[in-house]
Amino acid sequence: MTETIIEPIEQFGLSISAQHKKKPMFSKIGVVGAGKEGRTIINLTSSAGMDVIFMDENQERIDFVMEEVSRNLDSKIENWGLTQSEKKIIMNRITPTLDYVDFRGCDLVVECTRYSETGRRSTPLRKNIFKKLEEILEPDAIIATNGPTVIISELAADLIHKERCVSLYFPVAHPDARILEIVSGMYTSNEVYAKMEIFAKLIGYKPHKVSESNGNVSLRLMVAMLNEACEILMEHVTSMENIEETFTIIYGQRYGIFRMADIIGIERMVTLMEAMFNDFGDKKYKPNPILWKLYRSNQLGIRTGKGFYIYDQNGNVTGINNSLF
Repeated sequence: MTETIIEPIEQFGLSISAQHKKKPMFSKIGVVGAGKEGRTIINLTSSAGMDVIFMDENQERIDFVMEEVSRNLDSKIENWGLTQSEKKIIMNRITPTLDYVDFRGCDLVVECTRYSETGRRSTPLRKNIFKKLEEILEPDAIIATNGPTVIISELAADLIHKERCVSLYFPVAHPDARILEIVSGMYTSNEVYAKMEIFAKLIGYKPHKVSESNGNVSLRLMVAMLNEACEILMEHVTSMENIEETFTIIYGQRYGIFRMADIIGIERMVTLMEAMFNDFGDKKYKPNPILWKLYRSNQLGIRTGKGFYIYDQNGNVTGINNSLF
């Protein structure tokens, strides 16, 4: 009887196991916290062809996030920037979770915990998230935070693999502001920074290398302009409309300076400016009284329907907030 010879087939080209294939860099991304900034990252990465796992606090929040992401894609379809079939492919790349274990296998996880009503984010909470991620992720996976404040070195300080931690900031969430500020902390390795430059280019952003400094570059510039604009308004030098048009027409900006403050959130601007004032000691960072007036009266911009401007339920401007004058 002829003996049956059994040979492994892995050596033949068409039968090579998938586990031997080299995985593309940033093929799987994680996002912890899906507020406005988290949803921006989910949209950008899934649209760039990456699989995205995102976590939020409960199923109700997850359902809301999926609806918001879907609505964002629908607006692109309405403006001929996307097709229905492309939307379906993108949505299939997005997976919600309530369990940190599902981040296993991610190349990058970005912490995007939401800001509180006062415009602050909990440092102990964020440090705890970093520790949980380190328990799950491979040593070469990158752990990032999203934000403009001096925080990444503090978040990384208690981790074993501190060198893999980095901070990211997307200055303004509109299609033309495609700059990604990449902040290297005290422990961030050159290799991790180089990988983040690649990540920025994969999502269609231009990387800017930034050293740890409260406000990074974009917001340090903005708060100085915002404070000066408020001062001009207080001195009755000219009208709010004229200040906005000066900013948009002469300096070629997409939004006026007051409109930008409403988009970012007055509560975030005030708390950031206070932090910058405490760090640098320069009064140019001290929030102007108009900003404090809006902050204390909970007129925080688009989110609350009233800031420098008044907004409808869809975030469209309906008029100027005359209570400021």
